[in-house]
Amino acid sequence: MDFGFTEQEEAGRQEIREFLRQELGTVRTWTTPGEAISKDFTRKLAEKGWLGVGWPTEYGGLGRPYTEQLIYSEETMYYGAPSGSHILAQNMVGPTLIRVGSEEQKREYLPRILRGEITFCLGYTEPNAGSDLANCQTTAVPEGDDFIINGQKMFTSFAGQADYAWMTVRTDPNAPKKHRGISMFIVDMKTPGITVRPLETMWDYSLYEVFFENVRVPKNAVVGELNQGWHYLTVALDHERVFMGGVVAQHRRFFGELVEYAKNTYRNGKPLSKDPIVRQRLAQLATDLEIGRLFAYRVAWILGKEVIPFAEASMTKIFTSELEQRLANTAMQILGLYGPLGRGSRAPFDGYAGWEYKFSLMQAVGGGSNEIERILIAIAGLGLPRP
Repeated sequence: MDFGFTEQEEAGRQEIREFLRQELGTVRTWTTPGEAISKDFTRKLAEKGWLGVGWPTEYGGLGRPYTEQLIYSEETMYYGAPSGSHILAQNMVGPTLIRVGSEEQKREYLPRILRGEITFCLGYTEPNAGSDLANCQTTAVPEGDDFIINGQKMFTSFAGQADYAWMTVRTDPNAPKKHRGISMFIVDMKTPGITVRPLETMWDYSLYEVFFENVRVPKNAVVGELNQGWHYLTVALDHERVFMGGVVAQHRRFFGELVEYAKNTYRNGKPLSKDPIVRQRLAQLATDLEIGRLFAYRVAWILGKEVIPFAEASMTKIFTSELEQRLANTAMQILGLYGPLGRGSRAPFDGYAGWEYKFSLMQAVGGGSNEIERILIAIAGLGLPRP
């Protein structure tokens, strides 16, 4: 089996690298997600056409294979490029609209996403619908030509900066199964009745809770068919897994710097890299990073076949999130007392290891808890009966 890349893919990778070197110089210092938001840089990416690398040409994209979209994500994440303001629109909203959105929605949103003009937040999680997203309690009740939305969303990334919410609501409270009564909506965040409040986290990054009180939206805010939102939610999440490959590239960069630290840091008169325990853990991480990359490329390949990779996407999410935790744990052990130190201290990597250690705990929950992902693998991948 050939795991190499085509000439076009390699040329695209080199083009992206050269652009990032010109714009950012050398690889950037470590940044947190909140620091990675830059609409100016998003527009520069848009001018190159890279926000639609894997989108069909008829919708303004470059029409490249999903593998090339993954290469783009790898390079931007490795270089620490600011990308927070367009991640959700590029990787989740746009591809799902292309599949199921109305022609009106495609004309309205896709060009603006590609130009880097609008930011989306995800309205999925609720106080009683975290891992169980089918337990959505936010309601949308029809009234004339509109829907009236009431409810609350929690832990919503980018809600404080977003122009629109891509959100699930319950439109059929009497559906025989919970997931069958959910619809997907696009809601303008400036609509009267929406209140956004920040939620501070232990990794120095703001999430938000969003309240909807008699929010009136037009019926054309519904994405696709009414009561089919559960399917659209899973399509969006599966497309997000292509982006997970870029996250693995960020881990590879941190791992490379950790290896250099072990080579150049002496304890008890010898480099840390000579310690057999350190060597074993770094070797295991090197292996896991390659596995994580192959998981991501497998998902990109399946999407390129116009197939939704339900089980494979869940496998990728579980492996990469738990890999991040193993990487953070190893880094803290290698750094010793320097590990917990924060920004502006004597800590290596400007305190990134301590931040990553805290942030990695969330990764097994955010985007779908790993316990639920394992259930999806059992059902969709192994054909086991539902519990």
